[in-house]
Amino acid sequence: MLFTTQAQDVISVTALNRMARTLLENGIPSLWIGGEISNLTLAASGHAYFSLKDAGAQIRCVMFRQRVNQLDFKPREGMQVELRGAVTLYEARGDYQISVETMREAGLGKLYEAYEKLKKRLAIEGLFAEEHKQRLPLHPRAIGIVTSPAAAALRDVITTLARRMPDIPVILYPTPVQGKDAALQIAQAITRAGKRNEVDVIIVCRGGGSIEDLWAFNEEPVARAIAHCPIPIVSGIGHETDFTICDFVADQRAPTPTAAAELVSPSRDVMLQHLERGKRGLERALARLIIDKGQRLDYLANRLSHPGERLARQQQDLARARMTLEKLIKAKLKHDAWQLEHANARLARLRPDPGQQARALQQLATRLMRASGQMAASRRMTLLRIETTLSAMNPEAVLARGYAIVQNAQGKAVKSPSELSDGEQVRLQLAEGQVSAQITLPQGTQTYLPF
Repeated sequence: MLFTTQAQDVISVTALNRMARTLLENGIPSLWIGGEISNLTLAASGHAYFSLKDAGAQIRCVMFRQRVNQLDFKPREGMQVELRGAVTLYEARGDYQISVETMREAGLGKLYEAYEKLKKRLAIEGLFAEEHKQRLPLHPRAIGIVTSPAAAALRDVITTLARRMPDIPVILYPTPVQGKDAALQIAQAITRAGKRNEVDVIIVCRGGGSIEDLWAFNEEPVARAIAHCPIPIVSGIGHETDFTICDFVADQRAPTPTAAAELVSPSRDVMLQHLERGKRGLERALARLIIDKGQRLDYLANRLSHPGERLARQQQDLARARMTLEKLIKAKLKHDAWQLEHANARLARLRPDPGQQARALQQLATRLMRASGQMAASRRMTLLRIETTLSAMNPEAVLARGYAIVQNAQGKAVKSPSELSDGEQVRLQLAEGQVSAQITLPQGTQTYLPF
């Protein structure tokens, strides 16, 4: 990327540094650089700041916390390293620096290259294939260990085996695990253990260390010795993060030597617990079986009897049945007799008496005649009262005494003089007929004519 400016243009320092940074980042790709760590500072944030120098020059470097945490070693002052990063510029100070992506100890590049090359070739040959893996025995009769007698890993493995299953014999196939010709001697120890065939499983182990310390287990002779061994092999090399060629070829990998010992040995405590649970279950099953068989025996013994005893029991049962039947018959007869007696008593109470019925009928007739006479007299008195009342209230009786009923032209009875007017025609109802009359009111007076 090219930047063009006019001669008279003026830019800021910030703009200049930004241009320089862009040129560096776009013009120089990420690359591997070798040198010595100097002025190392591990900040509280986890970032690492240092200079990478050689005999002729130095450059500032920064490696951020995420990248630092991915390293399998701790950077130190004066350490020869090879790092990969991008060239950039810190604009705030104008510092030209490298933003480090990854780092390795100097000289490890060739080791990693050889490691990957051998790993790829053996994988193509099928030495890592799962179908070639052997199953570990559940209860090995003897356990072999291929390691150095002075290795701390040997003590860890033996201690773990003694704790888990002390009765299993352990056979050591000693060999150096580091240094010149260590790989060839490790391969010979594995081959020797396979030929002697005196163990059921083999542990190939070593404690942790740098890649150079563990390199013997990345050699081809060790890998092929493991692949051709007729006895199952467990690899326990280094720490959990360490992976060697031996791990991929072995029938099973353990993250540590101690874990390898736990893989190949059954736990005595666990086996004792299983045995105790099995013992308790067997005892309960036997107890249930004895109880069931005892109950079955009692049942069969009860069913098994002499024919004479069975006949005697049947005679006793027949005698009890006869007594029961007699009691039931007697009870039934007694109940029927009581019901018959009760029915006779009810029948005697309900049988009619003709003389008594005739007398009762005569009494009823007398009472009926008396009641009829009294009712007739009472009705006559009531009728007389009603007749008297009607006679007293009969208008004709009133008219017979000289009274008259005045009716207007509409035939309505006149009750008050105010309902009449002078000259109005009215009709008078008398006891023996009707007559007409005309109302004449005196002049100058408000007095109405009486009738």
